[in-house]
Amino acid sequence: MAKKYFGTDGIRGLANGHKLTSELALKVGQAAGSAFQRGDHRHRVVIGKDTRRSGYMIEYALTAGFNSVGMDVFLLGPMPTPAVAMLTRSLRADLGVMISASHNRYDDNGIKLFQPDGYKLTDDMECEIEALLNSELANELVRGREIGRAHRIEEARGRYSEYAKRTLPRLTEFSGLRVVVDCANGAAYKSAPEVLWELGAEVITIGVSPDGYNINEGCGSTAPHLLQQKVRETRADLGIALDGDADRVVIVDEKGEIVDGDQLMAALAMFWQDQEKLTGGGVVATVMSNLGLERYLNSRDLSLERTQVGDRYVLERMRGGGFNVGGEQSGHIILSDHTTTGDGLVSALQIMALVQDKDKPVSEVCRLFDTVPQLLTNVRYESGAPLEDERVKKAIAAGEEKMGKTGRLVIRASGTEPLIRVMGECDDEKLVHAVVGDIAEVIQQVA
Repeated sequence: MAKKYFGTDGIRGLANGHKLTSELALKVGQAAGSAFQRGDHRHRVVIGKDTRRSGYMIEYALTAGFNSVGMDVFLLGPMPTPAVAMLTRSLRADLGVMISASHNRYDDNGIKLFQPDGYKLTDDMECEIEALLNSELANELVRGREIGRAHRIEEARGRYSEYAKRTLPRLTEFSGLRVVVDCANGAAYKSAPEVLWELGAEVITIGVSPDGYNINEGCGSTAPHLLQQKVRETRADLGIALDGDADRVVIVDEKGEIVDGDQLMAALAMFWQDQEKLTGGGVVATVMSNLGLERYLNSRDLSLERTQVGDRYVLERMRGGGFNVGGEQSGHIILSDHTTTGDGLVSALQIMALVQDKDKPVSEVCRLFDTVPQLLTNVRYESGAPLEDERVKKAIAAGEEKMGKTGRLVIRASGTEPLIRVMGECDDEKLVHAVVGDIAEVIQQVA
């Protein structure tokens, strides 16, 4: 079944645009609430959000929808996505909801759903909810004593903070480490600095003054230049950049240079292998991860399993193959011994533990391989399906022929924005730029 509402990471779009409205949020609450009512107990759902102004609108609409089909709602307030996943399990909820558009602009928003075990919904579950959205939801409404009610959970942030700290060995503390953390004016603006300070680090903060409109604006994992500058200015040991909902992380080393998700996965895999904690015989990543990561892991007798883009697909492969390290180049790091989704703070804590254990700077312990020249170009389009155009297909075929077996091309439509992503990598950097540029130009003409 083709999905109308769900993309690669839940439902996402311009708040009050043609797709994401309070009316849709109300229906999602009714549909998802109906789909996840199993058994004869009092059903409950937890709802967290990031700091976007539109979060209020969507939160209350979802709450009304869930209440109307008999589900009690626990409101968490601003809370990282991984915290919602964790609290869904901890509070024995039937469903978890995160209201966020992750790294997108403030005027976008989204709805992410979690199963009772804290994992994101499968495609089949999303299709079941979509079928209900297209049905007569009035048939699902309850009356009288069966109508749900809403509670606000005041201690939610503290519960998540303690959980994050418990992912480290007992008595771990980071005194002597100076850390700059950029919270992107997003969901972790309180919890991340608190956890780092409570673990003994000297903490310098950026992006901790959300106003409803400045989430991800010139800060966070998608715009780490301020973090790089601050790390150099303060001579910090490392910098941590989270995104709006704190499920991804980018690390900046002591020189102010960015360390991406591929390098972080390699570093953590080797760290855990040394501790005899690594399972599955390798790492799971997406088709976007650098060829250098694959070559490095292979040289250490470890495999790189690739999936389509989307952290839930990475997690599905991890669960199927018994892997405990996986993620995306963008910084969605999944450490399944501790989390059921990407967790930027927990991943950063593990990197800090690695740095402390090796007693070496980040630039040494988190740069284990040379990246193969890679270029990613985004082409925005208004409507239609540019990748179905014959001119685009011919340009892609020509590019693949030029690259031969020395590199890779990945061209796909974004699941979260109206963009065509054109990625190429090859040992010949000039060839990569030429091929990607040619394909992007044709797509632009068509778009």
